[in-house]
Amino acid sequence: MNNDSNLLIESPCIRNCCLNDEDICVGCFRTLEEILQWGAATPDQKRHILNCVKNRKPSYTSSR
Repeated sequence: MNNDSNLLIESPCIRNCCLNDEDICVGCFRTLEEILQWGAATPDQKRHILNCVKNRKPSYTSSR
């Protein structure tokens, strides 16, 4: 039986924590709000955050 509450979804944090002017971490590309929510987030919420990071990352890495 596959129970989502038992799945471990790792944080995208790479310990390069620094927020840009838009409050987006230059290390993991999460917003400050997403970082603060991570610890209490459900697996579905974490997957949503990771999807947002995936979509957000290219626009920040191409401008460096």
